[in-house]
Amino acid sequence: MAFEQVIAEALERFDMRLCGYCIMGSHWHLVLWPRNDGDLSDFMKWLTVTHSHRWHQAHDTVGVGHLYQGRFKSFPVQTDAYYLNLMKYVESNPVRAGIVKHSAAWPWSSLAIRRGSDKLIALSDGPVKLPQRWKNLVDNIPDDKIGERIAECIKRGQPFGNSDWVMKTVRRLNLESTLKPRGRPRKGV
Repeated sequence: MAFEQVIAEALERFDMRLCGYCIMGSHWHLVLWPRNDGDLSDFMKWLTVTHSHRWHQAHDTVGVGHLYQGRFKSFPVQTDAYYLNLMKYVESNPVRAGIVKHSAAWPWSSLAIRRGSDKLIALSDGPVKLPQRWKNLVDNIPDDKIGERIAECIKRGQPFGNSDWVMKTVRRLNLESTLKPRGRPRKGV
């Protein structure tokens, strides 16, 4: 509840659109749709710093260790079926983790708001309208390949979309390194 409060405050402070989210015990996902360059970094900086300060204060650990293990991960998403697959991936996280049988049973997500739960967080419409039966479709978990692809995008910051769109986006945003293998190139290659 405390983290949802920080999200709600961040949304009031910044002109950011929150399309979806899921808060788990060890991590969280936000599907954000910034309006301008730099908005995402400003929003995430305030959110994570504020959350970290409040968490340390509540747990009497001020000045002891880090709450986050690094910078937030982000990646652009093509606005069509890829966006819908990402939303399913985020809102079905508790089912994939084996915590609940149905995503709707998890109270710490945007799906809870869509089902009528009273929360402080205001969701924005995304770039693609959710299907009418969305609340029922969320548990149709994306196949392993889609889930693996999204996990790779999270890990590497790779754009998520069809190959033509990904290549155009990589060039436009100077993200070529996200498609290259990690580490130093092998000798003789």
